[in-house]
Amino acid sequence: MLKTILLGSCVFVQGTFVRMLPDGRMSVNVDGRIFSGAPVNAAA
Repeated sequence: MLKTILLGSCVFVQGTFVRMLPDGRMSVNVDGRIFSGAPVNAAA
């Protein structure tokens, strides 16, 4: 499942969900690299 996370103040990364971290951040996999950041909620 594709998820979007926020790195820093204005950098977004979209990749395959890996796991949720204990501090509330989410990890995603992009071309074999793991990125962790704040999850972005879907707009209604």
